[in-house]
Amino acid sequence: MSMPSPKHAVADQSTEHAIDQLIQADAHALSAQLQTLREKLFPPEAKKTLRRFSSGEVARLIGVTDSYLRHLAASGEAPEVEKTPQGRLSYSLDQVHALRAYLAKAKPSYGRFRTGNEHLQVIAVTNFKGGSGKTTTATHLAQYFALRGYRVLAIDLDPQASMSALFGYQPEFDVGDNQTLYGAIRYDEQRRPLKEIVRPTYFTGLDLVPGNLELHEFEHSTPKMLASTDRDPRDLFFARVAMALETVDANYDIVVIDCPPQLGFLTLSALCAATSVLITVHPQMLDIASMNQFLAMASDLLSVVREHGGNLKYDWLRYLMTRYEPNDGPQAQIVAFLRSLFNERVLTAMMVKSTAVSDAGLSKQTIYEAGRETMHRQTYDRAVEAMDDVNREIEMLVREAWGRPAQ
Repeated sequence: MSMPSPKHAVADQSTEHAIDQLIQADAHALSAQLQTLREKLFPPEAKKTLRRFSSGEVARLIGVTDSYLRHLAASGEAPEVEKTPQGRLSYSLDQVHALRAYLAKAKPSYGRFRTGNEHLQVIAVTNFKGGSGKTTTATHLAQYFALRGYRVLAIDLDPQASMSALFGYQPEFDVGDNQTLYGAIRYDEQRRPLKEIVRPTYFTGLDLVPGNLELHEFEHSTPKMLASTDRDPRDLFFARVAMALETVDANYDIVVIDCPPQLGFLTLSALCAATSVLITVHPQMLDIASMNQFLAMASDLLSVVREHGGNLKYDWLRYLMTRYEPNDGPQAQIVAFLRSLFNERVLTAMMVKSTAVSDAGLSKQTIYEAGRETMHRQTYDRAVEAMDDVNREIEMLVREAWGRPAQ
């Protein structure tokens, strides 16, 4: 007897089981395989760690010369640093931060922590359409700020939890009930302080609020709260994220929120908590049409929120071109079209489509985590340069909002 083709096999299964049972079985099978793959990459007893950095990389991160770093290491005055068997300087991120703090004693501009009246920067990274590079942008942005000495909180507000996966957490195995932001913004007595949900990461100075499917509960519970006749007037759904962030305000300089790819209650609450908004745009006509719908819906919904007291005053709003291919003529035309419409609100730098970023993602890494030796060096260098250009432009906006000089 010949075996049925895969197509016929699926058809046969669908006649035996209801569609919800079939989807559930597929979800369990896929989840098990993902867990097996993760255990191969990261054994159960292992934790994801961050690579060490060369003196050249550290010099660029801090803003000094490589020769000056070698002088500091030889003098014995600066914090201790390790050497490779070949005699090269090798720094952990902890040591980079310690070196930056040492230099800041003599020259405060090396310090990054906000001071005085500098307010917490909350950057909402959002788009209505999946595949726009939203999570890639948010994760690299959070890591960029941490590498440069800022205290960063990354919040995965997307139920798909791709950001959490990049930080080494598989949502269905590593993130339990009440361990997402939903635990800090829910309406019932099970609400808990945000500080209890925040997790440290292997990036020193970068903490994470992970996500998983539990975040959908906010979309379900909010309509019930709004329909309730005895609800507390303070239970304004659009203020929930901001209220949670207020409780950890003193611990961070920058918060980066990876918003869901839809305009629901979670996204609206994140936009009301934000001090700035970054909209990722893939320069293709279908994506531009989708963005148009996103902007139209967002303006309608946010105007209602504003009328009811929502805070919608932003330091800046910018559009970021993602997955940009420099040799693609139609994409260049779309970018020029958007620049003519939105002027300076379109970032000058663009996130260039790169095989280096994709290759790093295969092992659940970002380009900042992957070492230069792991791939073709020119490809790696171009990817890091393009990513740095984008994130440096955003850093300049943050510093401008704080009243700091550009660097």
